[in-house]
Amino acid sequence: MAKRYLVIKLRHHGDVLLITPIVHALKQREPDCEVDVLIYQETRDMVAAYADIHTIHCIDRQWKKQGTRAQIKHEWALLQAVRQRRYDAVVCLADQWRGALLTRASGAKVRIGVDFPYRAGRLWQHCFTDLVPALSMERHTVEQNLIALEPLGIALNKNTPTTMAYRPEDQAHVAQMLREQGWQGEDYVVMHPGSRWFFKCWDDDKTAAIAQRLLDRNLTVVLSAAPDKRELQLLQSLQAALQVRTGRLLVLAGVMNLRELGALIDGAALFVGVDSVPMHMAAALQTPAVALFGPSWLSRWHPWSDTATVVYAGDYGDLPHPDSIDVNTQTRYLSAIPVEAVWQAIQTHLPYLGESS
Repeated sequence: MAKRYLVIKLRHHGDVLLITPIVHALKQREPDCEVDVLIYQETRDMVAAYADIHTIHCIDRQWKKQGTRAQIKHEWALLQAVRQRRYDAVVCLADQWRGALLTRASGAKVRIGVDFPYRAGRLWQHCFTDLVPALSMERHTVEQNLIALEPLGIALNKNTPTTMAYRPEDQAHVAQMLREQGWQGEDYVVMHPGSRWFFKCWDDDKTAAIAQRLLDRNLTVVLSAAPDKRELQLLQSLQAALQVRTGRLLVLAGVMNLRELGALIDGAALFVGVDSVPMHMAAALQTPAVALFGPSWLSRWHPWSDTATVVYAGDYGDLPHPDSIDVNTQTRYLSAIPVEAVWQAIQTHLPYLGESS
């Protein structure tokens, strides 16, 4: 009988994308095994089309708004669904007690967790049969995820890729939206300048300067944004600053789900963006990318890809320590990055643009 595995990660969209190497590694060793995941409902689209994932269990953060009785009902149904799968092993990458307790209650003989320093104690240890070390912030998140497979006899392989999957209908819908704006099948550059946290964003005028250079060289530029008020306002500002004398400017703002965004990025000649979910998607899709980074843990979150060029604000000015950042600040710590640095990085991927500015 094929073995069954469950991977638990209760975090943001990018975190969920970065657990896909675990699925890949398990399927590489045991092609017939079934790999399930337990994630938050809002992150489901990150893996919904990934054929190597058998079952997706979800926790909806809206449960708690439905009252105590309803939440208990949902939690009990989730527990029963997990137990009915009779997992051979559970790999819990979550640092929440909810993940640990579900792992313990799963009935799996092998229960792997991470030995987080802030979770030291007998109860945390009791939830697992094996604890892997929490790696320093100098190691990439994918490495932290993959070492959780060592108790199963799978050694860390840094060549294990991330995966972003979408469906044919996602690709077709994106192509339709682009054609409605005049796209005729030519190469395009995707620029996604926004982030849920504005401290990760570059200056609007510098982003506009890069987009203008691309347009002036007769390229098609696609501006994309999440359905977030601030990101949509950012794109409106960019559109107002641009003059389309040559090239083509297309805008897909707040009209795509994550699978469709993946299809858009997969079809691009180049992706230009900041430290955000779309950047990780570009890496997973092996789309050439220019990624702008500020005071995040670069070692921990850089693109897991050989096709990306990172432009780091710390090379051009002082940055605060990543752990000291107020994520709600309006300060844009990428401001130190000059336009020319990004333009040069773009030229390494699109050398036909030439040296003129």
